[in-house]
Amino acid sequence: MKSHFYSTHKLIAIAALTLSGAAFASGTHSGGHGHDDGETAIGKPGVAAKANRTITIEMGDNMRYSPSDIQAKQGETIRFIVKNTGKVKHEMSLGTEKELLEHLEQMKKFPDMEHDEPSKVTLAPGKQGEIVWQFTKAGSVNFACLMPGHYEGGMKGSVKVVKK
Repeated sequence: MKSHFYSTHKLIAIAALTLSGAAFASGTHSGGHGHDDGETAIGKPGVAAKANRTITIEMGDNMRYSPSDIQAKQGETIRFIVKNTGKVKHEMSLGTEKELLEHLEQMKKFPDMEHDEPSKVTLAPGKQGEIVWQFTKAGSVNFACLMPGHYEGGMKGSVKVVKK
C-alpha cells in the first residue's frame, strides 16, 4: 500500500511540473503575446544606436514630468533620458491607458515592485536612467508614474505618434 501511495504522488508531482512548464512556455504578462520582435500595442523596445533623437525628461516631487507632451513620428526610435530631480522614488512607465491603470492597481498592492521591462524605469531620488522605444503605430502612447498616489496627483504624460 505504501508504494502505491508514493507512486501516485510521484505521478501527480510530475504532471504538475509538466503543466507548469507548459504555462511558462506560453509567455509572460509583459511579453509573450506572439510577437517575436517584442512589438506591443504601443510599439517595441528600441536600439539606442538607432535612436532618431534623445529627449531628457525630468520627474519631480511636484508630480509632473517635464516635458509631459511629446510628438513622435511613426517608426521613430526615441532615447528617453529620465532624471528623478525629486526627493522620493519616481518612475516612467509607457503603456496604453488600460495597461497603466491595470499596473497602477498592482502597484497599490505591491508598492515596492521592481520593474525589469524595457518600457519602464524606476529611479531613486537624484538618479537617472533611460528608456529606448520605437513607436511603430500612430496614435497616443501614455506614460505615468505608478508609485502610490503619484498618478492620482497628476504625474502622467503622452507621446502623440503621427503617421509618416
